[in-house]
Amino acid sequence: MSEKKGFFSKLVSGLAKTRDNIISGIDSIFSGFSNIDEDFYEELEEILIMADLGINTTTAIIEELQKKVKEQKIKEPKDCKDLLIRSIKDQLQVDEHLYDFENKKSVVLLIGVNGVGKTTSVGKLAGQLKDMNKKVMVAAADTFRAAAIEQLTEWANRAKVDIIAQNEGSDPAAVIYDAVTAAKARNTDVLLCDTAGRLHNKKNLMEELRKIDRVIDREYPDAYRENLVVVDGTTGQNALAQARQFSEVTDVTGIILTKLDGTAKGGIAIAIQAELGIPVKYIGIGESIDDLQKFDSDEFVNALFDENSNK
Repeated sequence: MSEKKGFFSKLVSGLAKTRDNIISGIDSIFSGFSNIDEDFYEELEEILIMADLGINTTTAIIEELQKKVKEQKIKEPKDCKDLLIRSIKDQLQVDEHLYDFENKKSVVLLIGVNGVGKTTSVGKLAGQLKDMNKKVMVAAADTFRAAAIEQLTEWANRAKVDIIAQNEGSDPAAVIYDAVTAAKARNTDVLLCDTAGRLHNKKNLMEELRKIDRVIDREYPDAYRENLVVVDGTTGQNALAQARQFSEVTDVTGIILTKLDGTAKGGIAIAIQAELGIPVKYIGIGESIDDLQKFDSDEFVNALFDENSNK
């Protein structure tokens, strides 16, 4: 429990810039307007868009809020805050089976552009799954970035898990083939695969992902599959665009949102989930292994509004 509480405190701290963007504006609206009218909703809309919730998500939240205000016959702007928080949380409701891969023979691909924290996320997940007494293996299929194999090897050693790697410049699909073969032979529970992160709009990278998919489908058809797109929370709407582009070429089952500490764009977590219908499964707010945690939508929105009293 203390670890969870510690993460919530870090989350509150990490979302400070986003919160400053939202809360100061929202509080001034709730206290500054004497009644709920079109101007009130327009001001609210502007603040949510500024926090990178995106136009579509913001529109959905405002429409839901208007509906609740009407149904509950609310007249005072100050009485809207809890309704607003509820409306935002409603955009983040997710399936309870999000983490089924933990308890099945699984192959998990982490994909995304360079610099978003893919390799680090593979290492952190490996350590956490190992702590759950799972037999874990990692595959170094990012063979194009010079330091990626070395970096993942360090994480594998730290987490005390097996690693399958070839030389820099090797065919990533060949690395995945070796890893799948080894995972089956060693009765591995979860195979975590790092992949190359050259520009997401490059045709050859997307072809490479398709080739990797075909290898896994052919060699390990019974494996439970997860394709997690890693995006950098500090990039805001660009993170949404990246997630969308990857979802067009592969079956994306979830998002890992990194670097939420110190960004003013934390609202992007809400936008990604609401606009793409792809759940944010993990968020990262720091460098240590425990700073990547499962995404809890209630906890996230509470931290966004600093609703500590709800915890």
